[in-house]
Order: sequence, then C-alpha cells, then structure tokens
Amino acid sequence: MVAFKKQFSSLKYLIMNKAVLVEKVQAVLGGTKADAERAVDALFESITGELKKGGEVSVAGFGIFSAKKRAARTARNPRTGESVKVPAMNVPKFRAAKALKDAVK
Repeated sequence: MVAFKKQFSSLKYLIMNKAVLVEKVQAVLGGTKADAERAVDALFESITGELKKGGEVSVAGFGIFSAKKRAARTARNPRTGESVKVPAMNVPKFRAAKALKDAVK
C-alpha cells in the first residue's frame, strides 16, 4: 500500500471524500479545519433533513436533490435463490443541472 501511495502521490485528490472537501472549503474560506468541517457537515445535514421531510433541495447550476418513493417489491437473494419481500421506502435521488452536465463532458 505504501508503494501505491508513493507512486500516486501526485494524484492526491484521486478520490474526493469528506476530508478533501473540508480541505477545499478551508482553502477558500480560511479559518480552521474544524470550522470548515462544521460548514460541510451543516450542508449535508441541511440536505438530509429536507429530504427526510419529503422536500427537495435545488442548487442552481448544480442539480436537484429529492426523495423518491420506491414501491414494495419481491426480490431474490442471490446466494440462496430465496424470495425476499422488500418494503416500500423513500430513496434519495439527484438530477444534475444542465450546467453540471456540460461541465463534466
């Protein structure tokens, strides 16, 4: 694993995770890393809270987070082949804005 890290040390941000987001927020806002982490946590908690209430969060130029109702269904356990009932549930959904789609092309 150490050899892998040395080989790809120039690719520090190969995978974007919460820690990398916190670093980037801190770089833009300044302040402490703890302040940046609280800002990132507040963003995620706000989006999660709104989805729990059944609402949606729209960020212009980025996309729309929403909660979608998934109907109850019967699935199959791939290991045993046994039928399993999956209850109805709400699942998060994200629709990318045109600006985001164009930026990723």
